[in-house]
Amino acid sequence: MVQSINSKVDLVMNATSHMGLTDYGKIMIGDKGFEFFNDRDAHKFIQIPWEEVDQVIASVIFKGKWIPRYAIRTKKNGTFTFSSKEPKKVLRAIREYVDPNNMVQSLSFLDVVKRGVKSTFKR
Repeated sequence: MVQSINSKVDLVMNATSHMGLTDYGKIMIGDKGFEFFNDRDAHKFIQIPWEEVDQVIASVIFKGKWIPRYAIRTKKNGTFTFSSKEPKKVLRAIREYVDPNNMVQSLSFLDVVKRGVKSTFKR
């Protein structure tokens, strides 16, 4: 079994990790960091200490009514993408430990298309 980095747990919730193939498991948010544990394989886990978190990126749709997934960008190890049943609860729990200025919205579909069009005409 994997040893948790948290000494106090604020939230535990069923979630999905979108790293490569989809993995189902549980998210644990505590005083030391963010953790994801796979339900089926104990060797597949993700532990991110709060000092390592650079940004939390939320994909917001319908003016905040629906958040299908969110990502945690770390300083060294890249971006980890997750989704859960109640993402607003998860993001509120993360906001206790991460600076709210580092929690941002991802670009919308139209923003991505606009950037692509502008970059093709700049060349």
